Amino acid sequence: MQEIALASPFKELWADKNPFTEAFRLDGESFRQVKSRHTFRFETGGKGYFAKLHHGCGWHEIFKDLFQFKRPILGADNEYRALLHLKKQNIDTMTPCAYGMRGSNPAHLQSFLITRELTGVVSLEDLCLNWQENPPAFSVKAALIRKLGTMTGRMHRSGLNHRDCYICHFLLKKDTLASSDPTLHVIDLHRAQIRAKVPHRYLVKDVAGLFFSSMDTGITSRDILRFIRAYADRPLRQELAENRRFYEDVKKAARKLYRKEFSKEAPL
Repeated sequence: MQEIALASPFKELWADKNPFTEAFRLDGESFRQVKSRHTFRFETGGKGYFAKLHHGCGWHEIFKDLFQFKRPILGADNEYRALLHLKKQNIDTMTPCAYGMRGSNPAHLQSFLITRELTGVVSLEDLCLNWQENPPAFSVKAALIRKLGTMTGRMHRSGLNHRDCYICHFLLKKDTLASSDPTLHVIDLHRAQIRAKVPHRYLVKDVAGLFFSSMDTGITSRDILRFIRAYADRPLRQELAENRRFYEDVKKAARKLYRKEFSKEAPL
């Protein structure tokens, strides 16, 4: 089995070359390195890119996931297909420039994914770091909450759930901060799943991840209601009347995450 998809500039740079050889000889500023995967930044032609090189997860990881009733992540194809899915839905994310996967043994597949670097951005986690002490303008906060809710809701209704859905994985284009419609990019889709319809527990997991990771940013009950209205894309009264159980499950899961992470009760 072999898959290759190249866009500019790699389509030209690697013409008449082996894309796997070229990809795996790349190197740069390392951001994350584990046994089976290396993520790093590099430059070519004066522009920045991020590469993820996968060396095969091994049978141990495959069986561990299967015994936990999880679908194993075998390589870069999972994130690549998630990016294409979001692009098709017009949801801002990373742009894939090169992808390849080869091998017949699922435990030892070799794959790579190269995406264009997002510039002029800041993660929502970093942006909100001091909001409890220095709150932003109401209009800024409200616009960001609405955009985050709208984006997450559209992602879920399209059939995709993130599985690592925290505010650190949403990047704001800084020059749109004061806009009524700020630009957010969702990243780190390595574990994303795509189905015809996202199961309840995975919807809860994603929304709880956002709630948990924003608990120390000074959000209020009104902010949460604003998020729900945008997430559901329908009147708040109707959404809460029909899906109150869902939001109760979200709150319970988020508080559980907070207690586990900080060994204390959640502020909300």
